Amino acid sequence: MGLSQEESRAHRVVLVIPNWNGRRYLEPCLCAVFAQEFRDFVVILVDNGSMDGSVDLVRARFPQVRIIENGENRGFAIANNQAIRASASEFVATLNNDTEVDPGWLGALVRALEADPSIGMCASKMLLADRPKVVEAAGIAVDKAGIVWNRREERGSHPGAVAPVPVFGPCAGAALYRRSMLDEIGLFDEDFFAYMEDVDLAWRAQWAGWGCVYVPEAVVTHVHSATGGEGSHFKNRLLGRNKLWLLCKNYPLLPWYLLLVLAYDLMSLGYALAAGRGPGALQGRAESLGKVPHMLAKRRRIRRTVSSRAMMAKLEPSENPLAVLRRYARV
Repeated sequence: MGLSQEESRAHRVVLVIPNWNGRRYLEPCLCAVFAQEFRDFVVILVDNGSMDGSVDLVRARFPQVRIIENGENRGFAIANNQAIRASASEFVATLNNDTEVDPGWLGALVRALEADPSIGMCASKMLLADRPKVVEAAGIAVDKAGIVWNRREERGSHPGAVAPVPVFGPCAGAALYRRSMLDEIGLFDEDFFAYMEDVDLAWRAQWAGWGCVYVPEAVVTHVHSATGGEGSHFKNRLLGRNKLWLLCKNYPLLPWYLLLVLAYDLMSLGYALAAGRGPGALQGRAESLGKVPHMLAKRRRIRRTVSSRAMMAKLEPSENPLAVLRRYARV
């Protein structure tokens, strides 16, 4: 069942959950969603051709959920965009199906956007489901070498700290976006299918002058890579492909940094080969080349209100390769 524009406009938040064969996660995920202290929201589940009874489960157990059914797996970006276009709420929350949110999660994100009209997106505190004391993500970061990672809480942060912290962008596995920002900069890039589409959206938002904050009060537990499979050929291929597209679209054209980007990407490829993930990484990079002109055309359409130098200042300093490896070894 779809959602009328009038019905979605009556709620401040539309909460979008893409799903592909995630039946085993949906009941705890939706039970936690409907236990929220903040109640002014509607849920849209976008099912990407699941064959495991996901839709039947949701219809039986959660009749209040609106469902958009696709006949095939159309990817994370398209699924989210379908629900965003089918709604008209002030805010858009995106949530992975393999998450469980704390009761105060959505309210904390909404309060952060209400507090500052220049903030267009909010990041959650994402904890690993199998190690709930470990922060998987506290927003996303990008460094000057073009490397993207899930930001962790800063060393020395007080465990009870609740004040929002400026970050580059949110992980779309548990995020809140201002619709007026999305109307201005566009939605998720559907060419990406899955992975790094949230980084691309955050980067376009930063180019347009929108800010992002990490909200420590917005807590969610997450089963890491439950859908894509950590280390799978599928995930490595999309990561290798989408990283090049991300940089083609968004990286500031400062020639003296491009050699740094290339050097670190070659090291990343070497690591993938050594770890037995080379075929996916190589295939993804090869696939990306055919659409480079298309991505460069998209680059020219990005709205920019900040200079290239100002954008470089938003990126993290590049670290030595050993530090980069240690960062990824934590998850």
